[in-house]
Amino acid sequence: MAQEEPGRGYSQIAEGAYSIVAEVRAKPGREAELRAATLPLVELVRSDPKNLVYFLQENRAAPGHFIFYEIFANQADFEAHNAMPYVQEWFARLPELADGGVRVMRMEILSGAGK
Repeated sequence: MAQEEPGRGYSQIAEGAYSIVAEVRAKPGREAELRAATLPLVELVRSDPKNLVYFLQENRAAPGHFIFYEIFANQADFEAHNAMPYVQEWFARLPELADGGVRVMRMEILSGAGK
């Protein structure tokens, strides 16, 4: 079982935190390339102290269909994340690898775990 990183966890997530659920689908035949371009984001984003939670998931029934789950304390922290060079480089690769770009749902955490 993976251990929680120091400074991370439910107690760090306040009510009203800025959450993102996003999805991207690879173009047919580009699944492995999109996966290879996307996997490095996990370590990079998790190393950002402004990021509270970051998960990259792939649909077992539809390889190349990725779901991101991200939590930041506020929208400004999320926007700063999106401005990072490695995120911008990833976005720049999407026209060649992804079918239709990224679909983003901007969510609000309704209940912090510290309560």
